[in-house]
Amino acid sequence: MIRVELPFHLRNLARVQGEVRIEVAQPVTINAVLAALEEHYPVLRGTIRDHGSLKRRPFIRFFVCKEDWSLEPPEAALPEAVANGVEPFMIVGAIAGG
Repeated sequence: MIRVELPFHLRNLARVQGEVRIEVAQPVTINAVLAALEEHYPVLRGTIRDHGSLKRRPFIRFFVCKEDWSLEPPEAALPEAVANGVEPFMIVGAIAGG
C-alpha cells in the first residue's frame, strides 16, 4: 500500500479525510502512483496532471522522503520507504507570491 497525502482542496474534491492508501503495481513510480490515484478517485483526473500530456500541473509539487521530486522524471522509481508505505508520497499545492 502506498500512502498519499493530498492538499486540502483535493481531499475535499475526492471526499476523503486524511491520507489515502492505494495499491500500486511495481515498479512504483510517480506516474504509477498518479495513475492508481486517478483510477481510484476519477474526480482527481486532470487536477494533478494534464489530461493529454500527463505532465504535472503548475503549482503542484511532489515530495518524497522530505525531498522535492517535482522535477524528477515521472518514470523514476520511488524509494523503498514510499513503496513499502513507511513514508507518504506527498502532493502539495505550491503557493506563489512576491
